[in-house]
Amino acid sequence: MLNSDLGVKNILENPKSILYLLTAEEKEELLNYISISNYKKNEFVFKEGEKPTGFMILVEGKVKIFKEGVGGREQIIRMAKPLGIIGYRALLADQAHIATAVTLEESQICNISTDYIMHQAIRNVDFASKMIRKLAKELGFSNSRTVTLTQKHIRGRLAESLILLKDKYGFENDGATLKVFLSREDIANLSNMTTSNAIRTLSTFASEKVIAIDGRKIKIIDSKRLERISKLG
Repeated sequence: MLNSDLGVKNILENPKSILYLLTAEEKEELLNYISISNYKKNEFVFKEGEKPTGFMILVEGKVKIFKEGVGGREQIIRMAKPLGIIGYRALLADQAHIATAVTLEESQICNISTDYIMHQAIRNVDFASKMIRKLAKELGFSNSRTVTLTQKHIRGRLAESLILLKDKYGFENDGATLKVFLSREDIANLSNMTTSNAIRTLSTFASEKVIAIDGRKIKIIDSKRLERISKLG
């Protein structure tokens, strides 16, 4: 079980957290509006169509956000890492969630009441400015991914997804193994391809010595060539 007290301290005191921008008084008041929940692997955080329950920050773990398409097929539209904000678009837009969030591993999530965020924190200019910048960056990322997933060939899409995972979660201690273990189906859903195509393309990358595969572990052997494959599309 993840430690809730450490989780609260981390999101308030870590300079990478958006809540770090609040004043000491605002942080003290925030403690009255905050709750920490622990989630098991593959547990729903929220579902498409549900109304937001608050402002969520991922304290520990990993979360995938996906939208269900034709025939129930998932398209992963975003991956979250610790200190990432999830579900905030629906909250700020006063709308229902248009995607579903599920944990990829044991995770801990902080939930802050909507009233506090909308009526207190948003008055903090630094906090509000960072929220606007974050929304703008997410929009830019979404626009780029739309082009990638519709115009690149299979090899380019999969290469870009592996680079995305590297940039998001980094490497294990060996400096080469991705620090996230996804199923082949999840890799396919991230890359807008069928699971069989994902399996075949991963195997091709492995035979070309671009990556090495050990179960769900993927080691990037030739990062320059992987980037070249991604750019060529």
